[in-house]
Order: sequence, then C-alpha cells, then structure tokens
Amino acid sequence: MATVAKEWREIPARYNLEGSECGNCNRKFFPKRSMCPFCRRNGFGKMHPYQVSRKGKVFTFSVIHEAPDCNRNLKPYAVAMIRTDDGLLISGQLVDVDLSKVEIGMRVRSVLRKLDEDGASGVIHYGFKFVPDL
Repeated sequence: MATVAKEWREIPARYNLEGSECGNCNRKFFPKRSMCPFCRRNGFGKMHPYQVSRKGKVFTFSVIHEAPDCNRNLKPYAVAMIRTDDGLLISGQLVDVDLSKVEIGMRVRSVLRKLDEDGASGVIHYGFKFVPDL
C-alpha cells in the first residue's frame, strides 16, 4: 500500500495554494494562518481553509542573473509577486516564458513543477510556479 509523501500531507499550501479566510472579517491569507492578524481574539476559532485563485497578474518582477548554487542551472530566471484574481499577493518563479516579454500586468496561472530533489535519497520536491495564461 502506497503512502502519501510527508510533504503532501504536511504542507498542502505548497501544492494546492491553500490559504485561510477569517470568518469574522472575511480577509483572506496565503500562506494559511491559524489566527487573523486584524481581528486577533475576535477571530479566534473562525479561520477556515480557503482555495486561493490559481490565476492572476504580475504585480512586480525581477530577473535573477546571479543565483545561489541550488539554482545555478536555472539562471537567468524571473521571480514575481503575483496579484491573484481574488486579491492576494503570492511570490513565485515565472517559467516557460521569454524573459524579455515579462511585464507588469501580464496574466499568469499557477502550475505544479519540480523545485528540487534530495541527492542520494531521490526524493523530488514539487511546488507551484507561474506560467503565462494565454
């Protein structure tokens, strides 16, 4: 019987863009929070899971030319703050895009992609990245 990888069980936001919504003030958060920083005690016990929109627009971005060793094979690459269609700001890497065509306001959508892998153990870590939404 196969088991679900530990990361899939313990870090659902990494794969599902799962956030939370305050049942008191209706504010939405990503990553998920257990307490609303605005309502504090008034929102205690009122946080609910929230499925963040997988589509949005580039709010701001940067092209990385000098990267840490773990990303040396990716450079140059773009990272961006994405304003999702439901108003949240999420940071992520832009992939499958011509870097000269990245611009503020560009429509994107999240996709599940490989982030890295653990050497000898062979465990592959996945997470969300963003691609142009044509």
